[in-house]
Amino acid sequence: MTIHSSFGAPQAQGFITGYLDSLALVERLHRLLLDVIKDEFERVGMLEINAVQALLLFNIGDNEVTAGELKSRGYYQGSNVSYNLKKLVEMGYMHHQRCEVDRRSVRVRLTTKGQQVRKIVGDLFARHADGLENTGVLGPNGIEDINVALRRVERYWTDQIRYIY
Repeated sequence: MTIHSSFGAPQAQGFITGYLDSLALVERLHRLLLDVIKDEFERVGMLEINAVQALLLFNIGDNEVTAGELKSRGYYQGSNVSYNLKKLVEMGYMHHQRCEVDRRSVRVRLTTKGQQVRKIVGDLFARHADGLENTGVLGPNGIEDINVALRRVERYWTDQIRYIY
C-alpha cells in the first residue's frame, strides 16, 4: 500500500504506516490460515471439504446455530455461509432442522463426520500452538499481548460501525 500525504500530519505518518502494515498482515494471515488448513486436509487425504468449510465446522463445534448467527458473529465475510452450510449438509457433515419458532430459519449442528473434521482442525491448531511455544516464536505473554491488541482494534472498529448507524 502506498501512503499519500493526504493521510494526515507528517508526525502521524509512522503510525499510519504501521496501521496499514497491520491491516495487510491480518489479511495475509487469514489467507495463510486457510492455506495451512487446506494443506492439512490434503495431507490426510480428505479432499472433498475446503478450508473455509473445515473452519466453519471447527467454529460451530458442539453448538447448534443458524446461518444468520454465524454471519452476525462476524465470521466468514467474503464467503457464502448459506452455500457452505448447504454443501456441508449434503456431504453429511451437518444435520439441519427447521426452527420451530421461525420456520424460515434452519438450525445446524455437526454430525459424527463433522466432529471428525473439527478434531482434525483442533489437532492441527494444538500442534501449531505447541510449535509456536516450544520454538520460542511466541510465549504465553506474547500471545496474550497480541490478543489484547486485536480485541482493542475489534472493539474500535465495532464502535465505528455502530457510530455510522
